[in-house]
Amino acid sequence: MPSKKLSLFKQLSLKSRLVLAAVVWLTAMIIAAGVTVPSQVYKYMVTDTKSQLSIYMDEITGNLEVNKEGKLTLSTQLSDPRFSQPYSGLYWSASTPDNQIRSRSLWDRTIEFDKKNSDAFGAKNEPLIYIKSSVYFPEYNKPITILIGIDEQPIEDTVSDLMGELWVILALLYIGVLAVIFMQIAWSLSPLTKMHNELSQLRQGDRTSLGDDYPRDIAPVVYDLNALLFHYQELLERARHHAGNLSHALKTPLSVLKNEIQYLPESNQKQLLEPVNQIQSQIDYHLGRARMAGTMNILSVKSSPAERIDAISMAFDKVYAEREVTLINEIESELEVSVEQSDLDEMVGNLLENGYKWANSIIRVYSETVDSNTISIIIEDDGPGIPEQQLEHVVKRGVRLDETTPGTGLGLNIVSEMAHSYRGSVALSRSSMGGLKAILTLKTSH
Repeated sequence: MPSKKLSLFKQLSLKSRLVLAAVVWLTAMIIAAGVTVPSQVYKYMVTDTKSQLSIYMDEITGNLEVNKEGKLTLSTQLSDPRFSQPYSGLYWSASTPDNQIRSRSLWDRTIEFDKKNSDAFGAKNEPLIYIKSSVYFPEYNKPITILIGIDEQPIEDTVSDLMGELWVILALLYIGVLAVIFMQIAWSLSPLTKMHNELSQLRQGDRTSLGDDYPRDIAPVVYDLNALLFHYQELLERARHHAGNLSHALKTPLSVLKNEIQYLPESNQKQLLEPVNQIQSQIDYHLGRARMAGTMNILSVKSSPAERIDAISMAFDKVYAEREVTLINEIESELEVSVEQSDLDEMVGNLLENGYKWANSIIRVYSETVDSNTISIIIEDDGPGIPEQQLEHVVKRGVRLDETTPGTGLGLNIVSEMAHSYRGSVALSRSSMGGLKAILTLKTSH
């Protein structure tokens, strides 16, 4: 399971990776801000409240009087009227081991102090923010404990209201920053999108090179790619040109040799025709490879398998008319593969010809999707087939399982090498119809 998740992350596009990283980072920052800011505000308000209470502490200490018997009195009324208002939430008390006085706001209650948890509670049993101090007077040699507290609830309500507003602000900030990040990513990756579009146009044959108006970071890659494309096209054109020249140069001498051999005695004809035919087959093989390598504009080629199979089958129906073989073409006409038409004819033609040679009555041609960019063209027949131990051996160059049937033994090997040059493959297996099943896998054209 972890390896599958890791593989899924590896398949993410650059844009998806950047967006995912931005979303994770921004979400973490927003949550951290939403949690940290209220906590800091609460601490600040508590600190500020205790600073205000310390002013009241000074005022009470300055007006507090005690006699020798430890009786406490407050010489004047305090400045904050809440001390005189019952259950106002602002309280004070001063106590000695012998006596205690408290604010009017406590009414008939006292400030309850939990020494274990260091918590204080007011007249309505509400939690208090408090400060506590011990003072000494010259006329009284025992400590006087002064405790001042204020209801904590208003601060909590303020922080709660602040959190509600804060989350709204953070949500708007989150959406705004994400929108900016999306625009930034789209703008930053736009050259890659442009390159992708131009490469698609290259494949479709609408252009021969990439543009030159790219950012400095990508421009060297584009320049090298254009240079490679130009060099590749030059090599392809040169290979095709030389293949054509070689074909014409060898065709005439071979024709002369064959004509001259006919005038020799029959024993000499058999002795010389076999080497000449071998030379002809070798030339055909290597010229086929040269023509395959010389395909022009290979990035933009595309062909319709259904159309070519129909055309080839019409020719084979006439050539092998006496065999009365029926071909069933089930491939959709909309399907296109990234193969030059002549090369597709070469590959499909060789496979179909084997079917016409060996099928008893039916050849079935259909397609199966491998993935979004790959298709398999499957050719099955109801002939005798090939033994399983020889399926891999038969695609080697020059291998023929039946010497009585006309051919050079190069067909399946040429098909295999052609398919490989187009990033495809050929596989042979036993058909459900009893004969041979040839699977030609090629890239589709989008």
